[in-house]
Amino acid sequence: MPDPVRLRLSALDQLPDRDPEETAEWGASLDAVAAAAGTHRAGQLVRRTVEHAQATGIDVPSLLETDYINSIPTGAEPEFPGDEAMEARITAWNRWNAAAMVTRGARYGVGGHIATFASAAWLYETGFQHFFRGKDAADAPGSGDQLFIQGHASPGIYARAFLDGRLTEAHLDNFRQESGGAGLPSYPHPRRLPWLWEFPTVSMGIGPLSAIYQARFNRYLENRGIKDTSASHVWAFLGDGEMDEPESTAALALAGREGLDNLTFVINCNLQRLDGPVRANFKIVQELEAQFRAAGWNVIKTLWGSAWDDLLRADTTGALVRRLREVPDAQFQTYATRDVAYIRDHFFGTDPALAQLGASLSDAKIAECFHTSRGGHEPRKVYAAYRAAVEFKGAPTVVLAQTVKGHTLGEGFQSRNANHQMKKLTLEQFRTMRDLLELPIPDSELSGDLVPYAHPGPDSPEVRYLQERRAALGGPAPARRVHQVVLPEPSEKAFKALEKGSGSQEVATTMVIVRLVKDLMREKESGRRWVPIVPDEARTFGMESMFPSAGIYSPLGQTYESVDRDQLLHYKEAVNGQILNEGITEAGSMADFTAAATSYATHGEPMIPFYIFYSMFGWQRTGDQMWALGDQLGRGFIVGATAGRTTLTGEGLQHADGHSPLIASTNPAALTYDPAFAYEVGVIVKDGLRRMYGPDAEDVFYYLTVYNEPKPQPAMPEGVEEGILRGLYRFNEGSAPSAEAPRVQLMASGTAIHWVLEAQRLLAEQWGVAADVWSATSWSELRRDALSCDAAQLRGEDRVPYVTRALRGARGPVLAVSDWMRAVPDQISQWVEQDYSSLGTDGFGLSDTREAARRHFGVDPQSIVVAALDRLARAGDVKRETVLAAREAYGL
Repeated sequence: MPDPVRLRLSALDQLPDRDPEETAEWGASLDAVAAAAGTHRAGQLVRRTVEHAQATGIDVPSLLETDYINSIPTGAEPEFPGDEAMEARITAWNRWNAAAMVTRGARYGVGGHIATFASAAWLYETGFQHFFRGKDAADAPGSGDQLFIQGHASPGIYARAFLDGRLTEAHLDNFRQESGGAGLPSYPHPRRLPWLWEFPTVSMGIGPLSAIYQARFNRYLENRGIKDTSASHVWAFLGDGEMDEPESTAALALAGREGLDNLTFVINCNLQRLDGPVRANFKIVQELEAQFRAAGWNVIKTLWGSAWDDLLRADTTGALVRRLREVPDAQFQTYATRDVAYIRDHFFGTDPALAQLGASLSDAKIAECFHTSRGGHEPRKVYAAYRAAVEFKGAPTVVLAQTVKGHTLGEGFQSRNANHQMKKLTLEQFRTMRDLLELPIPDSELSGDLVPYAHPGPDSPEVRYLQERRAALGGPAPARRVHQVVLPEPSEKAFKALEKGSGSQEVATTMVIVRLVKDLMREKESGRRWVPIVPDEARTFGMESMFPSAGIYSPLGQTYESVDRDQLLHYKEAVNGQILNEGITEAGSMADFTAAATSYATHGEPMIPFYIFYSMFGWQRTGDQMWALGDQLGRGFIVGATAGRTTLTGEGLQHADGHSPLIASTNPAALTYDPAFAYEVGVIVKDGLRRMYGPDAEDVFYYLTVYNEPKPQPAMPEGVEEGILRGLYRFNEGSAPSAEAPRVQLMASGTAIHWVLEAQRLLAEQWGVAADVWSATSWSELRRDALSCDAAQLRGEDRVPYVTRALRGARGPVLAVSDWMRAVPDQISQWVEQDYSSLGTDGFGLSDTREAARRHFGVDPQSIVVAALDRLARAGDVKRETVLAAREAYGL
């Protein structure tokens, strides 16, 4: 095996060197240091040299890891601008009430998390007192800062809202008890507490991903001239264990590449995830530092509290720093729980220089350092990190703050693997906590079965200080505020064109919706508010015509000559570009969509996101983000293009979507439509704009499935608008040779309408059967209405589902057909009074022609005819021999 060191040296030797002798002298000097003082000293010299070079502007590659110490030395910390004693008392009240709220809730078995906020309290409190802008901030009016709060820390945020008067004891006692309408949701859930929470974060990984794209979208709004967001800062509070989620780090390179210095990650490195150490045999802080630095982020490590200052100053040999780098996280977690003798033996006893250092330290000093003294527990060090973060320009910043999970909760909680699952403290533990926090709570209040909430009083110095600090920063935070801005209705021109149909020209519904959006983007008032989003395959969906006119967003503009610059539909990037062409990332595109879909609340600026993608790679890949979108009360149009299991010829199993409408139907905020014709697309989009951006705006979003199969688009029949929006209407009636001829009702959605129309012709011409054709634009909206009627019936109201009423009087069995698995149309079966059956594309997809695939799944016109005759035979309307004859005639 070749020596990797030799390989690296030989690679360097290939480069020209104007003074090889000088270079050799540097190498020899380093060898001499290593021989005389050891490799650790040699390494220290190299690191310091590189750091010095970077600080003085010399172009050298950056170090991915630095020593396991604070990035900001104590001597370089800025003066702390607040009243430390006052802020300590405020934090103590909040720690107490967070623990009391969860403990009181444990009586009802509703659970809660105590240890996370206990470790992160100062990370939040320092921000609330000195950094986080509210919605009324003079330099960021209506926007403020965007706070992505770690979900498990929610009790601490509620405790703070209780202290400043935004919540009452009754609210706290209804933590996780929402069914009565006055409770507090377990985590940051905007739909459940829309005046407080802005961003849902507890589905781990979505918070950091969303925060990056929120910061990016803030720049987008600014660069497009929609709103000045230059003073808004995005803060994302995360756990070190959460960073294992792939979404957590999926967009780090984007943030670094685009220089999003309006973004700060604060990672609470308490070294524990839900059931144990994050990196038992390694060091998560060092791993994260390397990962973020490699992605172009500014990294600030805030690891050690002030008790460590003396130890680090006394470390003249570097032995302490070396030991800190080599001790794995699980061992350091153990140090936080063991006695001083153990620490002297297992930490200081591993090196003679360390042993000498340890001998000079008192037991109390060692206990303080290893049990509690962490950078994340000291407001001066947190303030220094935050200030450095907001002042850093040119890149986003991550603050890696080390804490002890369960800090101040006592020995039974601190650094225990099980503390995530521990939901309450005993009264004795509360007494210990009270004494540690120096709270004026008498023993008489800690003698019953129920621990009390504690409040210094609405006119107390603590509350006045808190409120004054928030007023100076622009009001309460977190806070969600909606100033309804009604967008004008678009002109009828774009929709009228769809109502006329395409004549003999064949047009796919994917092209229909793209052309419609392009036309709506020309609207004088609302056109600039459209945000087209696509994960790379814009040309697949026919969006290249938007490139020259709307432009593709890039904060750098276009610094190159496009290879197709001489063509009419050339690739064009621009600082004020309107299209977000995200590359191959549905997750990133969905995060874009969420930021745009909630801009009406985050910034007071309604935007109309239009996100189009291969439907197979939507709900099943990013469905969790769509749940978060609904939770965040997002509005906009999500479009699953190239939909269905049989329309993508040749693509095969992994591209063949036969189930996305079923997944979408599980989301209460999603209005799911599967339009068959161009005019249906127009009616749905027009109504969506009214429902989401009109005077009575609703907190819903639309999911439309459209197809890549070109077909002639008919003109819109009269009076079908209500049926399109409700989910079902009769497209045409089948002709019959006589009034007594057998009749069947054929129902279809999306591209399946064309198979059904051909089946209608075959039934009439070859088998003497009349077939009425129904367009089912939304199986899930039909079901939603029917469920609502069922609930009303139980309340004593007489309501009949729309689907029942629409089909009442229609003669013959109902056969539903779609390019989806049968569970999609079967959603409505129990409310259809006629005999009901369905055909669909259950099973795995496959590569073949459309015709062969449809024959394989039994949904082609001939299979529909046989299925319809079979249902009629079961009803006694045709002879069984007719079914057999049809089956033989069609080769089935």
